[in-house]
Amino acid sequence: MVQKIHSPRLDTVAMVENTIKKSKNNLSKTELWKKLPKKMMYQTFSTVLDHLIETKKIIISEEGKIELISLQEKEGIEERKEVGIEKEGKKIELEVGEEIKERNELETGETEIKGIEISDEIKKIVSELSEIERKALEALNQEKKELSTEELSKKAGIELDSARRSIQWLNEKGLGKARIEKTVFVSLGEEGIKVLKDGLPEKKFLEELEKEWKAISEIKSIPKQEINIALGNAKKKGLIELKKEKELMVKATEKGKIFLETKSPEEAMLEKISEKELNENSFSEKEKAVLKFLGFRKNFLKHKEKGNEFIQITEKGITAVPLFGTEKRKYNIMDPVQEVFPGKKQPYFKFQDEIKQKLVGLGFKEMENPLITQEFYNFDVLFQPQNHPARTWTDTYKLKKPKQGKLPDKKIVLSIKNAHENGGKAKSKGWNYKWSEKIASQLMPSAHGTSHSARQLVKGIEVPGKYFSTARCFRPDVVDATHLIEFNQLEGFVIGEDFTFRKLLGLLKGFAIEIAGAEKVKFLPDYYPFTEPSVQLNALHPDLGWVEFGGAGIFRAEITENLGIKGKALAWGLGIDRLAMFKLKLKDVRDLFSHNLNWLRKGI
Repeated sequence: MVQKIHSPRLDTVAMVENTIKKSKNNLSKTELWKKLPKKMMYQTFSTVLDHLIETKKIIISEEGKIELISLQEKEGIEERKEVGIEKEGKKIELEVGEEIKERNELETGETEIKGIEISDEIKKIVSELSEIERKALEALNQEKKELSTEELSKKAGIELDSARRSIQWLNEKGLGKARIEKTVFVSLGEEGIKVLKDGLPEKKFLEELEKEWKAISEIKSIPKQEINIALGNAKKKGLIELKKEKELMVKATEKGKIFLETKSPEEAMLEKISEKELNENSFSEKEKAVLKFLGFRKNFLKHKEKGNEFIQITEKGITAVPLFGTEKRKYNIMDPVQEVFPGKKQPYFKFQDEIKQKLVGLGFKEMENPLITQEFYNFDVLFQPQNHPARTWTDTYKLKKPKQGKLPDKKIVLSIKNAHENGGKAKSKGWNYKWSEKIASQLMPSAHGTSHSARQLVKGIEVPGKYFSTARCFRPDVVDATHLIEFNQLEGFVIGEDFTFRKLLGLLKGFAIEIAGAEKVKFLPDYYPFTEPSVQLNALHPDLGWVEFGGAGIFRAEITENLGIKGKALAWGLGIDRLAMFKLKLKDVRDLFSHNLNWLRKGI
């Protein structure tokens, strides 16, 4: 089967022409390329423009604008004159397709073809030819015949893949004429391999038949799914007789007996194909009929189509070869190229990583942040009473299975129990209620990042020390531009014996400016059960106005003193999602998790 490659394609030419019409002759080459309704390689686009210029459909004005030529203008354009060369004092008219070899070496070292007018179009094409295209074209010019991909690779001294590419490019530029010759190769399929080993179903079927009639149900040597295939093929070939009594009866014919004793054409064909993959055209007409029969049987054969490309030099190509000495390849570094989007991290994940790197660089230690925690860490260690409204189903989630988790050392549990009931070691009266260990052991998705600070305080800390965590948190909420039911917090604390509330405010302001890029920050008084005093951090968003970033404060004495910790702990929990909104200039927190490819490609 032969398939020709046409260049350029008619639909591609039509698309470019229509775009020129719509532009009203007011676009440069680069502007026109960008305006095309479908993306096209710039090299292909240049080839289409060259074709339109050659066929006198467009011109390029002095200002560099591309214009369509009207019918009247086209009639006024003079046709190219016949040219010739002088050889041994005589003028010889050039035949179509005759090779142009006559040259005159100038003193400057430049090469000129005698008496032949070379169009600017060909000079431009030659100046843009790559090294492999030049080698391929020279080989074609020397051979004066059609070459296959393998032959071109050998003659031009280039790799096989380079030869394939050069065929395509030379064909697109009109310097060569290419075609594809496709061939089908046959090999054994999965079922064909099995039959070659075990035998044809119809042959195994016949082997069970005796001289007398036999019921189909009595045949056991082949699977039930193969019986119908064997029955159909055997009947088609006249190898059996059938009759209907209480059930279907079968008997081998004389032809069937002979079939059993000889090698069938199908078996011979399967053996032949099993040796190697064969070209479908290499079979005789009789063998093709057997192949056709086997092809009807599921998975007996596999067909694989292979194509080989051929190319022959054109008149345009012959004209171009002598210019290789004068027209060196030119590179236009201003030509637009297709935008490339290399693989990279999702912008929000990258932002989180950058924050972690900054905090670690400042000497902070990262804390564990499990998704599931006990109420003990989420509330009780943080001196939040068990009857607090925030612990109900309207403000937090609970786990159905399992419901309970393990609590830490009994001494720590007792300290927290005393803190709630009577203030414990701290100068406090506590909450004056009976504290329940069962409620404290209930499992839940972490409702705030401070639960991880509580876990770290229980495990033990260094004083002075700096700790942080980026935690996923879960709370029932109304989803909008600044709220999600699953969100992330930047949680942490610094502890030292001489720390003050003013130091905490300076730390929070530094976070807002350095991490989020906020320009204006303000603090508002606030209340949290586990800090005193407490503060709310806000920053001004250009579209959303003042946005709450998070809360902070100094851990209460009921927490630190009952855990045996000395010094003041400055704690904070910031909405890292909102910090990212500022940094990435987003108007909606949900956009952080967007599938928008344009944002994912161009985000930080």
